[in-house]
Amino acid sequence: MFKNHLKRRLREGKTAFGAFSVIPSPETVEILGIAGFDFVILDTEHGPSSPETLQGLVRAAETRSLTPIVRVADSSPQALLRALDVGAQGIQVPQVTSRDEAREVIAGSKYHPLGKRGLALPRAGDYGAVPTEEYSRRSNEETLVVVQCESLEGLHALDDVLSEPAIDVVFFGPFDMSQSMGIPGQVHHERVEEASREVLRLARRHGKAAGTFLLDGDEARRKAEEGFQYIAISLEATLLFQACRRELVRARGGNDR
Repeated sequence: MFKNHLKRRLREGKTAFGAFSVIPSPETVEILGIAGFDFVILDTEHGPSSPETLQGLVRAAETRSLTPIVRVADSSPQALLRALDVGAQGIQVPQVTSRDEAREVIAGSKYHPLGKRGLALPRAGDYGAVPTEEYSRRSNEETLVVVQCESLEGLHALDDVLSEPAIDVVFFGPFDMSQSMGIPGQVHHERVEEASREVLRLARRHGKAAGTFLLDGDEARRKAEEGFQYIAISLEATLLFQACRRELVRARGGNDR
């Protein structure tokens, strides 16, 4: 039965840095942990992982003291259940645009009395080694719940969404927000930056941690200085590409080809 060190870190007001993972490889997850990241977001929304491969990725994160968070494809109870039963220490749900949706997330990710998650003897509960009452109680305490705000509709509803007490983190998605605003990809546009500041303001108002996605460490540092705590620095595939390209250009004396 896991202890969620990331959740404690955020509650203490500290900053945590992670990265998205879309390559279904335990080795790449391990490397993120060895590099010193605090958490990994195993992406089943845009990545190809199945429940079978996801379990191996979660296990790889655990071996390197890396908190495994799973971004599910949607807020359906089955998607939440499968991610949490294999041992995810938190779930991250895209496009939450109403308080009713937030309540569905809580219902699907928490056991009684907080929710209605299906109760079994999964890997997350050490296959029944932990007494059921203790397991359900500790799971409710330890599971991190992250909702994403990544559209104008979600931004307008965010005050209501964050009224749900079991939500721990609101994650601002700059790329989808830019698309919602009709300026796709312009993540540094003033309108997107203003939305980012509004997410941070509302998170503070409700006592939640604010998170976001950046493409490099310099941007991540600036967002941490603003007050964001749950910060994803790119994704491992992009970081791998950048490292490969950088060294190849150096080897070629500064030429791309």
